[in-house]
Amino acid sequence: MPKSLFPAATPETRARLEDNPTLKLTNDYDWSANPLGPITAWPESLKGAVRVMMAASTPMAMLIGEQGILIYNDAYARFAGRRHPQIFGMSAIDAWPEAAEFNAEMIKRCMAGETTTLKDQEMLLNRHGQPEATWMDLHYSPVLGEDGQPLAGICFLLDTTDQILAKAALARSEERLSLALSSSGLVGTWDWDVANDVVTADDRFADLFNLDPMRAGLGVTMKEFLSAIYADDALRIGEDIAAAIREKSALRSEYRVMDSSGAIRWVAASGRPRFSPEGAIQRFPGVLVDITDQRRTTAALAESELRFRTLADAMPQMVWTTLPDGYHDYYNARWYEFTGVPVGSTDGEAWNGMFHPDDQDRAWATWKTSLATGEPYEIEYRLRHHSGTYRWALGLALPMRDPTGTIVRWIGTCTDIHAAKLAAEERELVAQELSHRIKNIFAVLTGIISLSARGRPEIKTFADELRQRIYALGEAHDFVRPHSQGSAPVGSQSSLRDLIERLMRPYQTPEFVRVEFSGDDAIIDDGAATPLALLFHELATNAAKYGALSVGTGRIMLQGQRGDDNRYRLTWKELGGPPATPGHLSGFGSRVIELSVQGQLRGELERHWDADGLRVEVDLPGDALTRSARLSRGS
Repeated sequence: MPKSLFPAATPETRARLEDNPTLKLTNDYDWSANPLGPITAWPESLKGAVRVMMAASTPMAMLIGEQGILIYNDAYARFAGRRHPQIFGMSAIDAWPEAAEFNAEMIKRCMAGETTTLKDQEMLLNRHGQPEATWMDLHYSPVLGEDGQPLAGICFLLDTTDQILAKAALARSEERLSLALSSSGLVGTWDWDVANDVVTADDRFADLFNLDPMRAGLGVTMKEFLSAIYADDALRIGEDIAAAIREKSALRSEYRVMDSSGAIRWVAASGRPRFSPEGAIQRFPGVLVDITDQRRTTAALAESELRFRTLADAMPQMVWTTLPDGYHDYYNARWYEFTGVPVGSTDGEAWNGMFHPDDQDRAWATWKTSLATGEPYEIEYRLRHHSGTYRWALGLALPMRDPTGTIVRWIGTCTDIHAAKLAAEERELVAQELSHRIKNIFAVLTGIISLSARGRPEIKTFADELRQRIYALGEAHDFVRPHSQGSAPVGSQSSLRDLIERLMRPYQTPEFVRVEFSGDDAIIDDGAATPLALLFHELATNAAKYGALSVGTGRIMLQGQRGDDNRYRLTWKELGGPPATPGHLSGFGSRVIELSVQGQLRGELERHWDADGLRVEVDLPGDALTRSARLSRGS
């Protein structure tokens, strides 16, 4: 096996050595395609250095030649993470592009025969799929050939990242402790002479432990201090002190004491041992911080959390909360009872999998919109029940904000509306059936009137007018009646403009618009549509007989205006017709108009016979147009 680093090894020895995966990689690598060439052509000094490196347990890497061809051992392969084995045999500059400049400098120094040692060198390396700060102790030495000239550099590496991060964490901890001790909660200090069991303390410390300040200043035994500690905590504190002495470690403990007034106070004791030259503990100084207020706050928060969870579990709705980024971190008992999933299994984004597959994309998109904008979350979706079926639920959520307006949490609910959804569908079906039957009644009435008028020519005019009024009622009813998904008309079905366009359709011509609406539109419902339909029918019928619609060039302008006084004013203006006279709008039609406007809509109506055509002014309360407004007014 001439390409092996160990050509003279027995098959058994070679097999044992190649249990090391990086050594096996070195032997199996196609060096003929590499600038180094086959192993047999390497200088003996290089092969010897590589053998030593491969046997080492410390991370080591060889940077060979001016290009810094990278060969390393198994420990370095583990350090390289996901970059191994792709970087094996590459130039170190190309293998670690984020450290290219650094490696180029190290190669240059090694090839110049220089040695470099770096302590806690920080680099930003991509070893596991993303850049991460890494600290290392590095030592670079040249590898000399038979001619005494450098032919490579060898790097000894010690990853000190964990130690650096631990030191930083310790520094932050000590800084927090320092801030705590320097705060207004600092009670006092003590100094314990361990060998002689004498504790000295300042006046504030002595007062908290109900001791005479003078005696505490001169020194008392540790037992006297411990006697002031709350009985339920005394044994534990004694064990903490004994452990700190035995392990020669710092003391951190929280407990209760009874001060001279008899009040119970929570304190935090912190101390560090001081050692003699021989390593024995001589003194144990420390400080005491009053944490009563913090404890009360913590207890209040815990009680508040308990109240929230108890209230949430008592609610019939499913309750959940998320972090500001939408990560679900809490569900109440109702959620787990409804879904039947294990506790915690729907935390994070797993909640979306509980929706019906057809609702998941819509629910996720709506939720992302709320997270991005801070708008309330509201959606209906199908949620998987523990029975395996899907039930309709209403999802609602609101953001909680801090005093600066920043969202700190979302609180939401899911309400089972399946039964209500089915009931609403049944009600819609019944309403559609009733509406269909009412429409049939209008058709029957029209037929009866037509049959009755055939043998009574003297009532034909009256019958035609009555039939037209019934037709107008039918149109108004059809305008506002419940529709199924298949029978629903295209476009809006809830505005005054839509009603006018539908009722005036028979009077329009292909040449030009004869009836035109402009100005402020208004939302109307079935309660307002019927009297408005009768109003427009009577006005249009009169215009067709005597007014603007009786001639080919006449037209009608309707204009709506919503005033600041919450009233809606509508103007009917006829133009281009014969001169208007008061007699043309009287009798039964006039009474229908007055009944519609003044009776059902609680409005006012004025007629003006202008020289250029009839003008009708209708003044309505704003709440007369929709049922919800009328109900609100009535309440």
